[in-house]
Parts: sequence; structure tokens; C-alpha cells
Amino acid sequence: MDANWQPVQGSNPATGVAPNDPAAAGGDWGAQLDPEWRSRIVSRIVEALKKHLPASVLDLDGLNQLQKVAERFEEKMYTAATSQSDYLRKISLKLLSMETKR
Repeated sequence: MDANWQPVQGSNPATGVAPNDPAAAGGDWGAQLDPEWRSRIVSRIVEALKKHLPASVLDLDGLNQLQKVAERFEEKMYTAATSQSDYLRKISLKLLSMETKR
């Protein structure tokens, strides 16, 4: 985490959501996520996928394709999840299963 990061005043530091936000009360859980936070998740997925590919396919075109795969995977997990913790659990389990198959 960035050492200079500060939560928004009155927000939950884990999600950046104000406690009285309707999304925090069980509405659309995804509305509470900052798009930049989701982008960081996609970056972590890309890094995990890179470990499973030979360096020869990681040229600019290969990296662009890998980014698209990671974005589609993240979107699929986001859509299927019922909460932020479910979203993170689904992604973590899938990435862990990739590691164990390695």
C-alpha cells in the first residue's frame, strides 16, 4: 500500500466508503468500489498470469492480450460476486489454483 495514502474523511479505510453510503448498507456492493481499486486488482492478476507464460510471448502485443484477459476475468468475478469479500475470495481462489497447478 502507498505510504502516502489517506482514507477519505469518515470513510472505511478498507473500502474508501463512507459509513452512511447506501452501497455500504447492502445495496449494490460494487458501487462502493473505486474504479482505480479494481484497476489495481487487474494489475495484480496480470502479474500473476505473467508468471505462467514464457518471456517470448510477453512482447507488447502479448501484454495487451494478457491485459484484456485479466480485465475479462476480473469483470466475470465482479459480476458473479455477491459482496466485496466474495469478489476477492473468488479471484484469490482462482489465482491460487493456478499456482498449485504450476
